[in-house]
Amino acid sequence: MQRANIVYGAGAILLGVIGLVVGDFAMQWQPVPADIPGRALLAYVAAAALLLAGVVTLIPRTSTRGAGALGVLYALWVVLLMLPRLVVQPLQLIRWNGLAEILALAAAGAVAYAVVKPALLRPARLAFGFPPLIFGTAHFVYADFTASMIPTWIPGPLFWAYATGCFHIAAGLSMLSGVLARLGATLLATMFAGFVLLLHVPRVVHETGSRLEWTMLAISTSLTGAALIVALSYRGERSLVSLRP
Repeated sequence: MQRANIVYGAGAILLGVIGLVVGDFAMQWQPVPADIPGRALLAYVAAAALLLAGVVTLIPRTSTRGAGALGVLYALWVVLLMLPRLVVQPLQLIRWNGLAEILALAAAGAVAYAVVKPALLRPARLAFGFPPLIFGTAHFVYADFTASMIPTWIPGPLFWAYATGCFHIAAGLSMLSGVLARLGATLLATMFAGFVLLLHVPRVVHETGSRLEWTMLAISTSLTGAALIVALSYRGERSLVSLRP
């Protein structure tokens, strides 16, 4: 679990550093209204909190507490920032996708902290199973956009847009049903890692001054760590976790 926490924490550290450098929130992932009083100061505080919690997550002795703190921070993003926008535009899939990304990070933090509070484990895993369904749906609805993100040296971009959509949905269903849940979470983590290495790292190298590309790299790294945390939480359990008493 420690290795997964490191990846999860590293993504948060990168988000925090970006926030401190630009003096702003994490773009569409932290959609804080422009007219909020003291917005600039709040942005620095939020970025510093991410950075601090991420560093705590990297330290073996405090890793669980750090991951739990990150889970709380992301849960606040869901409740205070994502849900209000979703209420206003409930039929906009892009709103659901944004909520799903942060919900996955919040759920993974709870899964990591379940080492201390075991009662969190099952509901947090279920909460993590919902976002991949949204990710997969978005890959189908926005297939052309997804295909445009595929590196040009990989043939059949539209195929991969649909294929990864199917993979997302299959992983989500496996975790929600409990059937081959560890395998689903592991393959999801592998796919997220592939996105980081094949897509986001090259884009950052190509556009080193792009705040958006750096933020997308940070979010994808965080999601990779999140999926690893959930996958490792199944270690030693039966694949049909729904059969547990």
